[in-house]
Amino acid sequence: MQSTLNAAINYHQLNFQWKSQKPISRKFKTSPKNLPLTNSLRTSINYEPEEGLDKVPGPSGSEPNSVLRLPVVIRQSGRVSRYIYEGNSLKLVSLDGGAGSFSLDFEDAFRKLVRVSGFGIKDFFIPKQVPENYMGYVKWKFLHRVFSSALQVLATQAMFRAIGIGYSRSLPSAAALNWVLKDGLGRLSRCIYTASLASAFDTNLKRVRFTTSVLFSLSIGIELLTPTFPQYFLLLATLANIAKQISLACYLATGSAVHRSFAIADNIGEVSAKAQIQTVSFDNLGLMLAALLNMLFKNNQRLLAGLPFFVYPIFSAIDLFGIYQGLQHVHLQTLTKDRLEIILNSWIDFGHVPSPAEVSKEEGIDFLWTKNKELWPIRIRCLNTNSEIPKLSMMAMQSLTSEDYYFVCMESSCREWTRIKPRGILLCLREGSGTADVIMGLLQACYIRKALLFSSMWETAVEDKDVSDLVFKEWFKLIDDSKQSAKRDLSTLNDQMGSLGWALKHILLSTEEQARYSFVDD
Repeated sequence: MQSTLNAAINYHQLNFQWKSQKPISRKFKTSPKNLPLTNSLRTSINYEPEEGLDKVPGPSGSEPNSVLRLPVVIRQSGRVSRYIYEGNSLKLVSLDGGAGSFSLDFEDAFRKLVRVSGFGIKDFFIPKQVPENYMGYVKWKFLHRVFSSALQVLATQAMFRAIGIGYSRSLPSAAALNWVLKDGLGRLSRCIYTASLASAFDTNLKRVRFTTSVLFSLSIGIELLTPTFPQYFLLLATLANIAKQISLACYLATGSAVHRSFAIADNIGEVSAKAQIQTVSFDNLGLMLAALLNMLFKNNQRLLAGLPFFVYPIFSAIDLFGIYQGLQHVHLQTLTKDRLEIILNSWIDFGHVPSPAEVSKEEGIDFLWTKNKELWPIRIRCLNTNSEIPKLSMMAMQSLTSEDYYFVCMESSCREWTRIKPRGILLCLREGSGTADVIMGLLQACYIRKALLFSSMWETAVEDKDVSDLVFKEWFKLIDDSKQSAKRDLSTLNDQMGSLGWALKHILLSTEEQARYSFVDD
């Protein structure tokens, strides 16, 4: 079989859609491969990226109508340029106006230097693709790291004075032993703390991180006391180091989650690398601040010895304020029980799924554990056999089938440790339940709570041992209605949550919330 392919290409019939103020078919005689490339020496100073794209001047002395603007714009290091075809050459000109000028006055040169330097610093410290809230986070991180670093320098100097370094009467071997002991005990405490609080790093990230930051600030205060009580150096230094190691463990454990929340283009490696650059740079500024304070008071030893006690409350307050404000700019996309509950309540009340930023604002840090104090709180766990189980809950378990992967019941008030846990709604999850089951179960529990808040009869029904048939009937009707509502909303709810960036693959639960029951079909 033979075949012949004849193709005729007429380049003169190609219709370019670029703007031109004059037909150029006769002027375009030079082959594109042989076009000479030239660069305009003009620089972009006042250019705004979205403006001026259609205002490209030609080189000095050329006719405006002979310029062909090509649809290619280059943005690099704060400069914006565009390719043009003029005559028989291809040129790259900037979009700042004043085309052919080779002279820049001092003011323009200074503005150019500031602009280029600003873009250079931004490229050095800031990842390419991050959300808008990242800059606010870095601003407060700067405040936190500078003053925290300065405090650590002053605390280390105080500990050196306490063990006698620099004095002729010091015993180097005893000082070294004390230093090793306090470090060893601190690292052991760090391991114990990390093992006992592993799941809280995911479910209560902001609260745990700020709490340990307060602990770190207190540890510096303890270190500053060592010169005043040198005989208790090992005790004070060990306590301070335990607090520091616990804070360091939390910082390392939560750092990846914080970085992931900013990696909108899955560039977590770049975000982590830039975070290290920021930390080193900001810490060095803190070292310089501490060195400057020492230089100012080096001629007065009494003032130098009392300097840490004067600056400690000021620096630590600024440090903690910076941490608190920085955490406010961290918008986590992962779902926990508390975040999911905020989303579901907004969905039920307003038919709206809040964004991670909106949930972050409502969630806050809750440093003082003041939240979850509302009536009928929802808890995820198995029934507590140490307290009296309401009859309604026993009936709910009795009605379970093999197709149910959760059940919702009531929980009576009980005493746990030194506090009384109020009555509430309990969501019990079965082994093998997935993310959809958790969302649907919590959504059903939220519907039930809304109904309970409008009726006072349920307040006594939970505690009553003898429940009337009317209450039983109303309870199971409420269970059925809420379940149907949850089923109806689940698909639309998941779609809206996914479109807003929520991570729907897994729901992060605490150790207590991870408890599951098994279904036995006798």
